[in-house]
Amino acid sequence: MKQRKWLKEIREQKNMTQLEFSELLNIPVTTYASWEQGVRNPSIDKAKDVSEILGIDWTIFFEHELLEMSRK
Repeated sequence: MKQRKWLKEIREQKNMTQLEFSELLNIPVTTYASWEQGVRNPSIDKAKDVSEILGIDWTIFFEHELLEMSRK
């Protein structure tokens, strides 16, 4: 997976730390950090929670995987 710089940038524009954002989502900060690093994907429910807080489309988390699947 690729690092999600866009996620970090949007979070920082909201003046939130990883810890603050993870607390809003009720998840460990290490889990959230792994999303930003592109190591893990959130569940669909958590992606939707992120989208509501940050004002983004929740499917953005899964676009790379969908693109890869469409190439096969």
